[in-house]
Amino acid sequence: MHRTINFVPMNANPRPDLHPDAGDTLIAGLRACFSGRLLTQPDEIAPYLNDWRKRYVGRALAVVQPDSAEDVAAIVKWCAAHHVPIVPQGGNTGLVGGGVPDDTGCAIVLSLTRLNKVRAVDTINNTITVEAGCILQNLQQAARDAKRLFPLSLAAEGSCTIGGNLSTNAGGVQVLRYGNTRELCLGLEVVTPSGELWNGLRGLRKDNTGYDLKDLYIGAEGTLGVITAATMKLYPLPVAQVTAVASVPDPQSAMRLLELAQARLSASLTAFELISDYCLQIVERHFDACRRPLAQPSPYYVLLESSDAESEAHAAERFEALMGEALEAGTITDAAIATSIAQSRAFWALRENLPEAQVLEGKNIKHDISVPISSIDRFIVETNARIEAAYPGVRMVVFGHLGDGNLHYNVSPAPGISPDEFMAKEPPINRIVHDAVHAHRGSISAEHGLGQLKREENARYKSALEIELMRRIKQALDPQGIMNPGKVVD
Repeated sequence: MHRTINFVPMNANPRPDLHPDAGDTLIAGLRACFSGRLLTQPDEIAPYLNDWRKRYVGRALAVVQPDSAEDVAAIVKWCAAHHVPIVPQGGNTGLVGGGVPDDTGCAIVLSLTRLNKVRAVDTINNTITVEAGCILQNLQQAARDAKRLFPLSLAAEGSCTIGGNLSTNAGGVQVLRYGNTRELCLGLEVVTPSGELWNGLRGLRKDNTGYDLKDLYIGAEGTLGVITAATMKLYPLPVAQVTAVASVPDPQSAMRLLELAQARLSASLTAFELISDYCLQIVERHFDACRRPLAQPSPYYVLLESSDAESEAHAAERFEALMGEALEAGTITDAAIATSIAQSRAFWALRENLPEAQVLEGKNIKHDISVPISSIDRFIVETNARIEAAYPGVRMVVFGHLGDGNLHYNVSPAPGISPDEFMAKEPPINRIVHDAVHAHRGSISAEHGLGQLKREENARYKSALEIELMRRIKQALDPQGIMNPGKVVD
């Protein structure tokens, strides 16, 4: 049974007495409490007030860019004393409005981009400790420089930050082998809503000394505190990586290929992505350098990658055997195995350019969902049919991380339908998709978070007890309600 829960914010506007024009006196006190940058001019703060999808536009008293965790603690302590809301922000690449303020103009945006140092690399312990504003791509490179692998990989890795990745428990393309960001994190440094600095950067894989506090902050989207640094796991660099693209007639065949690949490649299978033909069409349309690697079109494709600890020849041999067996069984209809790094990158470009291709294609209705892997084929077939029956002519933009059950299940308008007319159908289309997710015991947010986009929708599908427990945790850790108000839960 679905439930409708009316949110009663604990303190939706912690400063109801504060008119934005009355903030000058406050700002002078804020400037004195930390080193770093303080931005107050409209043209300076504007880039921090819009989300990546341009869906939300907020207002703020100021944007603060501290230089250290101690500065963050001082800022938060000042905000707690003056009851000023705080919106933590990393690379501002989020897709659910979790990193932008509301339109009251009473909050400050706490940008962590200047906390970008790699503090330590321990190749014996296989850990790296970095500050929250470290760009994911720079973290990956620091690991490679130490002859190690940091496996978190996603389309926004050139601009997203590890603090944002942790705050949303980001996933990406290698969750199948290495897990979400939560599984990659061993310790955190966090500023609490009262301005205390907790150092939990222990780097331990076993620590049973009470509640695992770091897990409260991972995935909390800045609503319980501010992550300022993290100790993350590293892995040995693979000797070889082999990439392939296979054509499959339907999602059920893709699932059979996944089962076969796991049986033949075991833990060396690091990525397994499902991509519909329409996805490749829009990538080819908007990116001249991208071309599908197989001669004949197919309803669906699978992009696979294997990481091998022995040799490139060994990896290629195992992949060729896998594809040969899948072809013989009729599981796939064609396949191409990359024979060079350039070709592998070209295969991955088809997947990585998809989000931008969707933006260039025009407005579409997005869903970041997960269901048990065994339900994916039924979910796609059944839900496609329901949406296409209700809205004839729509184009289904279906792709995602089949290996871990996470789909980016998006809907583009039928030809000739205006963007505004189509986006007016978002609530009923969301209902079809999310009801189907719920029926399969899935989640309406797999790796993007809830932010402000899905907060109330989440209450429809979670039990009343789950929502209440979340509220109790929020109230216990942030009694003033100043940490990223209006996001996740109130």
